[in-house]
Amino acid sequence: MTSILTGDIINSRNISSDEWLPLLKTALNTIGKTPKTWEIYRGDSFQIEINTVEKALLFAIKLKAILKKIKNLDVRIAIGIGNKNNNYKNITEGSGEAFINSGNAFDTMLKKQNLAILTDDNQLNNILNTSLALALLTMDNWTVNSADFVLKYLENPNTTQKLIAKELNISESSASERRKRAGLDEILQLEKLYSELISQKINN
Repeated sequence: MTSILTGDIINSRNISSDEWLPLLKTALNTIGKTPKTWEIYRGDSFQIEINTVEKALLFAIKLKAILKKIKNLDVRIAIGIGNKNNNYKNITEGSGEAFINSGNAFDTMLKKQNLAILTDDNQLNNILNTSLALALLTMDNWTVNSADFVLKYLENPNTTQKLIAKELNISESSASERRKRAGLDEILQLEKLYSELISQKINN
């Protein structure tokens, strides 16, 4: 079982690709090499495989934080989970349940929200996507400062709020307020729930 993420950049035509494309490529390169593991196509669309399925949502959240550090930029991501056929050299030519679910989620579910998950389990889909819809009420409205705080935490989850405050050159109370406005603790709870439910599904 694997996860395929299909996405595109929101408002990319109004912001120079020189600003966001290097950030996108750097993030995708942390997972693997193009074109087998990831590919950017049609200018602002991308597809990537996260073979550790339990980490797929964490990567999607991190990518959203990376891109929302640029004002007025955002990303839509559909996570498809399932099996796949390995007979391809370019990920955009891949086939199998994970690719189908990712494509279907992108074409249908992302009309309602900017981040969605599709598996072969309807009950699991309902739980995760309802939870995501609530989380996105906060995540879609992250400011540049909120996204920056979230990203610094996700890149080093063992760090302390005091160290993040120092790195951002703000007070600890300001760091605490940014964490609260970003809904970071609640989003981390959702990511943990996703990881646990997906792990149960894989092991059953």
